[in-house]
Amino acid sequence: MIRFFLLFLLIQGVLFAAELTPPAQAHVVQPFTSGLAWVSGHLIELTGREIIASGVIIRDVSTQFAVEIAAGCNGVEAMILLVAAMLAFPSPWRYKLAGILVGIVAIQGLNLVRIVSLFFLGMWNETAFEWAHLYVWQALIMLDALAVWLLWLRALPRTGARPGSGGNGDGDAAPAAA
Repeated sequence: MIRFFLLFLLIQGVLFAAELTPPAQAHVVQPFTSGLAWVSGHLIELTGREIIASGVIIRDVSTQFAVEIAAGCNGVEAMILLVAAMLAFPSPWRYKLAGILVGIVAIQGLNLVRIVSLFFLGMWNETAFEWAHLYVWQALIMLDALAVWLLWLRALPRTGARPGSGGNGDGDAAPAAA
């Protein structure tokens, strides 16, 4: 458990440090965030609104209301935490990669719901927008990452005997003596 925790902290630290470098911001984070704004704008357009998505800003043409997807609102931090936890946990690489892929899709799927809902909430009431943005959705995105990790842990194959389980090393319990 200590090995997992230390490895988790190390991987997380490396990924967060890498994310903050100017090259990563310019070539990964900003283009990713712009793509997120573009997809969100198209989802909002499905409701009949005329939207302009430019860079990281989504603007309603008729009301001129706009939101900016800033750092911390793109789900990157939640993805880093999830990736660090999955990489640090002792499991086969194919499970790690599958979990990371599914986890990123889950986090960004919920993040799209977040952005679209906050856009409409902001058009309706700025106070409600601020409260939901700062308190509700921040927590929900992190809880999503935690839930994905916990579900991934449950989906991992049981290998080896756990201490005190009486297992025979292949994940099954040893036959009981008659």
